[in-house]
Amino acid sequence: MAKNSFCESHLEEATLEWFEELGYEVVFAPDIAPEGEYAEREDYSDVILSDRLRDALSRINPKMSSESIEEAFRQISIPQSPSLLMNNKAFQKMVTDGIDVQVKQKDAIYKTEKIYVFDFEKPLNNEFMVANQFTIVEHGKEKRPDAIVFVNGIPLVVIELKSASDENVDITDAYNQLQTYKMTIPSLFTYNSFMVTSDGINARAGTLTSEEDRFMAWRTIEGDDVAPVSIPQLEVLIKGMFERNRFLDIIKQFVLFQSDGKDTFKILAGYHQYHAVNKAVESTERATMQSGDRRIGVVWHTQGSGKSLTMVFYAAKLVISSELGNPTIVIITDRNDLDDQLFGTFLKSKDILRTTPVQATDRTNLRVLLNNRTSGGIIFTTIQKFSPDDKGDAAPVLTDRKNIIVMADEAHRSQYGFGADIVKSDSGADVKYGYAKYMRDSLPNASYIGFTGTPVELADKNTRAVFGDYIDVYDMARAVVDGTTVRIFYESRIAKLELPEEMKPIVDTEYDEITEYQEVGQKEKLKSKWARLEAIVGSNQRVKLIAKDIVEHFEKRERAQEFEGGKAMIVAMSRRIAIDLYKEIVALRPNWHSDELMSGKIKVVMTGSSSDPVEWQPFIGTKANRETLAKRMKDKKDELQLVIVRDMWLTGFDVPSMHTMYIDKPMRGHNLMQAIARVNRVFKEKQGGLVVDYIGIAENLKEALSQYTESDKETTGVDTEVASIVLLEKHDLIKELLHGHDYSKFFTGKSSEKMKAIVETMDYIIGLREDRKNDYIKLVTELARAYSLCATTDIAERLNIEIGFHKAVKASLIKMISDDNKKKTTSQLDNELNQLISRSISSNEVVDILASVGLNKPNIAILSDEFLEEVKGMKQKNLAVELLNRLLKGSIKSFSRRNLVQSKKFSELLEAAIIKYQNRSIETTQVIMELIELAKKITEAENRGESTGLTPDELAFYDALSDNESAKEIMGEDILKQIARDLTVSIKNSISVDWSIRESVQAKMKMTIKRLLKKYGYPPDKTMKAVDIVMEQTKLMCSNEVIYAPSSKDKSYTDRVAEESKDYL
Repeated sequence: MAKNSFCESHLEEATLEWFEELGYEVVFAPDIAPEGEYAEREDYSDVILSDRLRDALSRINPKMSSESIEEAFRQISIPQSPSLLMNNKAFQKMVTDGIDVQVKQKDAIYKTEKIYVFDFEKPLNNEFMVANQFTIVEHGKEKRPDAIVFVNGIPLVVIELKSASDENVDITDAYNQLQTYKMTIPSLFTYNSFMVTSDGINARAGTLTSEEDRFMAWRTIEGDDVAPVSIPQLEVLIKGMFERNRFLDIIKQFVLFQSDGKDTFKILAGYHQYHAVNKAVESTERATMQSGDRRIGVVWHTQGSGKSLTMVFYAAKLVISSELGNPTIVIITDRNDLDDQLFGTFLKSKDILRTTPVQATDRTNLRVLLNNRTSGGIIFTTIQKFSPDDKGDAAPVLTDRKNIIVMADEAHRSQYGFGADIVKSDSGADVKYGYAKYMRDSLPNASYIGFTGTPVELADKNTRAVFGDYIDVYDMARAVVDGTTVRIFYESRIAKLELPEEMKPIVDTEYDEITEYQEVGQKEKLKSKWARLEAIVGSNQRVKLIAKDIVEHFEKRERAQEFEGGKAMIVAMSRRIAIDLYKEIVALRPNWHSDELMSGKIKVVMTGSSSDPVEWQPFIGTKANRETLAKRMKDKKDELQLVIVRDMWLTGFDVPSMHTMYIDKPMRGHNLMQAIARVNRVFKEKQGGLVVDYIGIAENLKEALSQYTESDKETTGVDTEVASIVLLEKHDLIKELLHGHDYSKFFTGKSSEKMKAIVETMDYIIGLREDRKNDYIKLVTELARAYSLCATTDIAERLNIEIGFHKAVKASLIKMISDDNKKKTTSQLDNELNQLISRSISSNEVVDILASVGLNKPNIAILSDEFLEEVKGMKQKNLAVELLNRLLKGSIKSFSRRNLVQSKKFSELLEAAIIKYQNRSIETTQVIMELIELAKKITEAENRGESTGLTPDELAFYDALSDNESAKEIMGEDILKQIARDLTVSIKNSISVDWSIRESVQAKMKMTIKRLLKKYGYPPDKTMKAVDIVMEQTKLMCSNEVIYAPSSKDKSYTDRVAEESKDYL
């Protein structure tokens, strides 16, 4: 115990040292606590350091009166809502916009003026401090976060650390601890900008609403390069995020709130977003100077890494930039659905943008929006609105203002070209230019920046001509390492279809797809080639085969996933094929179909018109219908799992739980890369996304990847055969580990025999050395991960049942042997185990491991004689030892809080017995007998208090004093009992908040104990040891949860919130 706490305190010390290097004042919180030497808090419920805040407000706002300063202080310190998140959002607005106060003018009229909480212009005018062991008591609960970062006396960041050397705790425990703090001491989080977790090896940052997988690493200090792995992650995060200028920049410009109408989310920028935006702002200032070339550059951030939010953070910085003079921002996409998606993201972020974005309806409306202002505003439009209204006209200037910044999404597409095309018609020939020319002609003095999720092709002169060179690159390989995205695997199913030669579509790499958004002239050119291919691809026999293969493939994929709520997308070549494919799939699985919009497992998502065939009409949805289906698809709990699309949702549509994309449409280049990125989003245990190819896109994928870095090629389009090889390798290692053990009954026997095979294998594995048992668990985890990526390959199908068997054994082992399984709750493990076994043995019976070996489920707190007799009779002796070990550890752990001396003795006895068992120095049966005897002793010890007439606390102190045999002999039992009673009263009176970390209080407590022992004549040579044991026992007794009477401040806050809550009823 001491060793681990030392390691955690070591990490804490290092944290404080790194902050000190950055110029922060480091404070030991008990020193400034209400009873501290330099008290800065009146009460333990105070989270703001009032004097520091008042001083800072006066210093930053020197012209404001003391009354105005006090009013600002009141607004900060008294939250207005019963909701923590709403209070946090209100404070964020104070951070970014300042606080409105009414100031009386000379003519007695009141005027609204601003008071600022932080000085963003002069960072050193703020006071930066970090405090460790800061105790907060709220509603009777005492909590002590490891470190809190204050600026101007306001707690902005909470840091929770866990020991690197204790294998039983990790960064998940730090995250869980923060969630507990949010519930028990919510007032601390009213002002929270973000939180940090670390276990010494990993370090992550996230917000109040972030799930654990959204706590992200910060991998750079200055932003130029990723920090080498030799520098601890926590040091990189602290020096990367908390350098004083950077920290103020982050809390003001890189934290935002979004609401989808139902839930509110708080978002913190990732390190790649932060540095890309600041580089882009610098480049903007350079490009917009009098001598600037108006080409800001291109930001390439791979799909799935938050490109839309990067654009929001960038726009928010432009809005407040004094150098740029409040420019008008024009955001361009090349498709209406993308315009809607990106507009939606910006609209949800309007607080940080300080303006409400608008959408141009047509070219005329775009002209009005640009000319009814001289600065400011965010306008969305599609690039098509820049083309001239009448064929062949030179595009008239929309505005010649210089303070316009054009942000283009997916800036590499062919639509952004300059080239001229001759378009022939019956009346003659016309010259048509690429949209880039029309855009430049319409906004001749604007500056241009491009954002893209795929790299700009080397041969693409147009993109560079409009936007310039790269400003920042965040590629796929980096995103995978950071955990921002997952790897994409590739599987070809063409051979599986067994089609006759004439039905195999031939797609060459030069083939271009036609989308409903391309110009008529281009369509005409490609239509005949497309039509021939579409007829082959959409033939009835082929569609039937593909439908059958998709259904079987998807069902296997679903069973192989280690998470529920997985989704998939089917990309068809035409709307006709999409509808035919739907009909064939629901013919195979009728229960997947529903006429209702809000139900059904599969849907077609496509546009159309009333002139389309009658039988298509049920599949043509309105915009509102498509939005409803999008919400259903994004909801992991919704039954909608499969969608068939042609063009819809292939870009900018994020469904993190989507694990598979079935492609039956010729695609290439950026369009292909953007489409497959739909499956690269991070989601729970998702190991990777899978692209399934039915049409032959392998060459196109290879060509598209040629523009990417070498490391990117290793994370995208990885053949599922690679995962199959890993699967075989792990399977062979497991077979080797189980050599000599027969579990063949699992594959041939009845359900009961299958269950027996699982239990016997568990028993065999437990009987191996501890490290081999851990090897088995690790190998099966790796086996399951590889299987989830290649479940539909021949190799995986051959091993399917055996993999199910090993997963069941592993899940059972974890449930049986985990002392305190942090990752999964018992109910999760029960559920997982039942799922695994029911899949493996094709039955839905609920399996209980203990019942299957003839035991009733034990109450861990009560080791009854009947239960111990049952354990003694178990055939699986290794399993019996493991079970007893686990139960005894649990009993001793809970007993240790009440009685340190006795629990230490029991721990030593248990450890000695297990060591003998592991070293094979005694028979397993003998170990079981020893453990059963130990269990009986623990039960007797727990009932001892009744016979001695002492309370549990008094008994613990009695044992502490009588631990010394000579003291017991000299003084006798009755006197020791009396000392124990007096000690209990005395110590309970001495306990105060922070006593366990406040040396002065501990010194007084030790003095009280010494006086008591001296009074009763306790042997002087034994006194020091007795005092130490009593102190240790006291800490244990208080470690659960010290409950204090609520302070007056707590009570008034509770009453006020209760009163305010009535208004909401």
